[in-house]
Amino acid sequence: MSDALKVREIGNSLGVVLPSSTLKDLNVEKGDELFAIQTPDGVQLTPYNPEFVEAMEDAREFMRTHRNAFRELA
Repeated sequence: MSDALKVREIGNSLGVVLPSSTLKDLNVEKGDELFAIQTPDGVQLTPYNPEFVEAMEDAREFMRTHRNAFRELA
């Protein structure tokens, strides 16, 4: 995937238009959100909210740690 994107003026802001092939690769459509994540290699666009992923990992760890209590409650 190597599309050159031109930065354009959109209202009072600047933006880029993503080609339909890129949108298909990201599995997004009109109205979806994209998150720009800073990585050592640059910026990564993803439809997945990194804060949600982190919260779910914390929840899984909590449930794993306290699984006996959850079994008792069930």
